[in-house]
Amino acid sequence: MREFALYAYVLLLMVLSIFGAHRYYMIYLYRKYRNKGHVPAGSFAELPVVTVQLPIFNEKYVVERLVEAVSKIRYPRDRFEIQVLDDSTDDTVSIAERVCDRVRERGIDIKYIHRTDRTGFKAGALEHGLHTARGEYVAVFDADFLPDADFLEKTIQHFTDPGVGMVQARWDHINRDWSILTESQSILLDGHFMIEHTARNRSGRFFNFNGTAGIWRKSTIADAGGWQHDTLTEDLDLSYRAQLKGWRFIYLPELTVPAELPVEIASFKSQQFRWAKGSIQVFLKIYPTILRSSIPWRVKLESFFHLGANFAYVLMTFFCLLLPLNIVLRFRQGLEEVFFFDMPVFILATVSVMIFYFYSEIAVINETRSMAHRSKLSPLIYLPITMAIGIGLTINNARAVLEALMKKESPFVRTPKYDVMKKCPEQSHVQKIFCNVYRSKAINWVTFVELFFALYFTYTVYFALYSALWFSVPFLMLFQFGFLYTSFMTLFGTPLSMLSRRLRPTV
Repeated sequence: MREFALYAYVLLLMVLSIFGAHRYYMIYLYRKYRNKGHVPAGSFAELPVVTVQLPIFNEKYVVERLVEAVSKIRYPRDRFEIQVLDDSTDDTVSIAERVCDRVRERGIDIKYIHRTDRTGFKAGALEHGLHTARGEYVAVFDADFLPDADFLEKTIQHFTDPGVGMVQARWDHINRDWSILTESQSILLDGHFMIEHTARNRSGRFFNFNGTAGIWRKSTIADAGGWQHDTLTEDLDLSYRAQLKGWRFIYLPELTVPAELPVEIASFKSQQFRWAKGSIQVFLKIYPTILRSSIPWRVKLESFFHLGANFAYVLMTFFCLLLPLNIVLRFRQGLEEVFFFDMPVFILATVSVMIFYFYSEIAVINETRSMAHRSKLSPLIYLPITMAIGIGLTINNARAVLEALMKKESPFVRTPKYDVMKKCPEQSHVQKIFCNVYRSKAINWVTFVELFFALYFTYTVYFALYSALWFSVPFLMLFQFGFLYTSFMTLFGTPLSMLSRRLRPTV
């Protein structure tokens, strides 16, 4: 039993180190190709018609803000259409209708389309809207996004190249400094958008439309088979189908579209669950086709890491079980804390995470004007917490992966938006969340498994301190804090969220 636990631990660490090594490779590709920007092939003699689709479902707090922002996009009014694709079942309907009427009075072609059923959820709404869309090109914005007025000016000319099927902008975050949770989310997303997207796109690998803040050639969507709703990440699914058809995508990291990050852990976990499960569903659906295709092997290999990255959460679950046991067994057998072959594997598997996200934050600070005031050392304050919260998602996301593998169906659960940045003197920050009718309620068996791991690692930290295993303590505390945070924040939600806001370091 002892030997099995030790060897299983080392084997898991070695496999996880492969995913860690991939992060270093992403940094390498980013550095190699970061200056290989995209320049439009030409300019349209006459600008084409563009439709902006706004898929919403029960978004009473932010729908007005969304429509008003999109209505300010600069583009010839006779070639500009807005579709509000509303599947709502509450008073969002009347709010959306009112703001559409107001915008229409300003001479803007805006259509309010309400479905009485949610067949296909967001994918179904987008596909339904395409049937009547006037535009040759279709931009999509989720309810929490606020595009700048120059969005189309900076994207549409890229379609003068007939091989370009989609242009994606980078996400920015209007409430990055709301709390520790939003700071950590922004770091996790920055790594994806600044490093991974740029590296994949500019090195000729596949990357994906992110469901919002992008614009499609309408014929590309049709050629790839349209919006399909057999996965929870319809955007990732369509992206790969389109690129397998030969369409090229463009990513513009210099073009940012701000959005609101979830401020409650329950909403964040629900979002991460959907993304993790959806990516594995797409892996199962698309990857066999990728392997049979004639695309280069470097693209096939990168697609495995892109679509299959969340498999690591299942491995991490077993690793979390074995790590404390491994430390106790090693101590009792009189072995060193770290075997001579552990150190390089440990660096690949764990230190790569900190290096990857630290580098991505430096890149974001360099590239984003709104971040110019930040010290380049500021990410160091949040990185340990971000790593811990990432670890705390292990059980939540492992469940998502297993459900995808078992082909268990689950509905598309939207991430509630609160409009938390709206100045509202009569409401405190706590009231903004408590009074929100869309508050997530995500206490389930996963929460109690997270609590078990929190106690498990708390004991292990105590054991390491008592046994003077000093090298292990900081590493173990990441696991302890991560599981304590996700379980306690899920159980006690809003009060702890506000506490974390008050305790957030000022940079």
